[in-house]
Amino acid sequence: MINGFMNTSKKQIKSNLEYLRKLFIMPDSPDKFVEFGHELLEMIHDFFQEKGGIHSSATLPQLSKIFDQISIPENPLLIKDVLSEIKTNIIGHSVKVGNPYYIGHMTSAIPYFMILLEMIIAALNQNQVKIETAKASSFVERELMAWLHQLIFQRKDGFYNKHIQNPRVALGNVTSDGTLANLTALLVAREKAFPPDGDFPGLRMAGEAKALQHYGYQRGVILISKRGHYSVKKAANILGIGENNVITIPVDDNNRMDIKILKRRLKTISDSKGKERTKVIAIIGIAGTTETGNVDNLQAIGEMARSVGAHFHVDACWGGSALLVDEYRPIFQGIEKADSVSIDSHKLLFCPMSMGLILFRSEKDLNLIRHTSQYVIRRHSVDIGRFTIEGSRPFACLKPWASLKIIGRDGYGLLFQHARHSTAYLKNILDHCGNFEVLNTPQLFILIYRFIPKKVKEQLSALISIAALSKNKDEIREINRKIKRINRLINSLNIMLHRDLRRDDTTFVSRTTLESTPYGPQNIVVLRAVLINPLTDQTVLDEIVDTQNRLGMDIWKGYEPSYQKICNGIK
Repeated sequence: MINGFMNTSKKQIKSNLEYLRKLFIMPDSPDKFVEFGHELLEMIHDFFQEKGGIHSSATLPQLSKIFDQISIPENPLLIKDVLSEIKTNIIGHSVKVGNPYYIGHMTSAIPYFMILLEMIIAALNQNQVKIETAKASSFVERELMAWLHQLIFQRKDGFYNKHIQNPRVALGNVTSDGTLANLTALLVAREKAFPPDGDFPGLRMAGEAKALQHYGYQRGVILISKRGHYSVKKAANILGIGENNVITIPVDDNNRMDIKILKRRLKTISDSKGKERTKVIAIIGIAGTTETGNVDNLQAIGEMARSVGAHFHVDACWGGSALLVDEYRPIFQGIEKADSVSIDSHKLLFCPMSMGLILFRSEKDLNLIRHTSQYVIRRHSVDIGRFTIEGSRPFACLKPWASLKIIGRDGYGLLFQHARHSTAYLKNILDHCGNFEVLNTPQLFILIYRFIPKKVKEQLSALISIAALSKNKDEIREINRKIKRINRLINSLNIMLHRDLRRDDTTFVSRTTLESTPYGPQNIVVLRAVLINPLTDQTVLDEIVDTQNRLGMDIWKGYEPSYQKICNGIK
């Protein structure tokens, strides 16, 4: 061992075909295979049982030095030596995202049986693109699509009986993640916006420039709220629509797309003439924003999308799985009218990284992007790959398929109930501590807040009240200037607190910056807690808040003189 890292000098062995062949089949002795499997499971178990911080003590420069071999290894190494290196240098320095004190991101604890499913997926090595490489697993994938399609769109049983295993259509796709799911939805939206017309073969064949020219438009746009995921701009880039043609709509005070502004923006677009004539390709509603977990008014957005002939996509990568529990369905009112919906199974379905899904209300929509090839996914084949952007894909759908069977809707209901209670409990203790300010009304298990000493919070409240009552424009202007100065100071304080929390390493929350707080349009630095880990209990949350409060007050000592200077100018 050198500075906590394993010495990578290992026994090298002579490479020969007979040795290599043994790597591709079951070992001669079943006991040997079980031995390696047992050792692997012990390594994973030790990782979860290990005491200490959420992150290892290794610095990023130290890690860069241990993984600095620039040449591919020439000679084979023993499996046990490589496993030992993995244990010491990789597992030992991985982030404990399943730790109950880790509430900073959407990555959380997973059920232990997921490890077994991953082993099955790797051992079977099915390629979902082609029935010849994925026999039973193709039917599993279609069944999963039908389950989730019915969960979202609630069409009649006859529809699903007809199409659950109908190889001529696809109700949706499994994708590697939510980015690919959103990309697939917007690819279909693009094709629907500029379809074949007479001698014009459609955008897919002719390209965007000719499509715009044929239909008499100068640009095509996508509309989404400012809380939209950055994958939408990536998709616009890839699809040739252009990132500048993703129009972001401001949000209301609870981080939902402002419907009045959307309506005005659509009217401006429809009234555009000449050089500015614009086609609305898609309008995207969000069912669980990444930063705050809030759900847009899907009903209203869907109606507006239909009024302008645009594809209505719902990015439900975070929140969509909550539809498993009936009490959450009212939050998603209107999602059943969407043209497409994306969901991530590695979020609220508690599957490991990573797997997304895209579902289409119409079983015909994915025919718009269907591809064929002579050696695979032939025109009249039953291959799922005809309808997907991705080529080779693993049997990833086994994870949510099995999880829905093992946990069941009732089980997910209990998990979401625990998440809801954890969210409410954290909000309550933050409200009663006095030195924190909650800045969102949580809908789906994400809480946004900031550390702010009680006296500063009270001072800000007083200033806002004075400004609201004042009729003196100069006085109002001066008060607003001071409010901004105080908020800038508290922004810096929360950045330092977040850094100190990383150094303390006993707990973890993430950090972001929002303009949609009561102090908007000023940007406010906030802490972000994601409360879905079923292992996180009230005792853990008490300790997390105590740690943040203690560190925050220690840091505040260095900021208080600057605050006093601002206050000295306040009458």
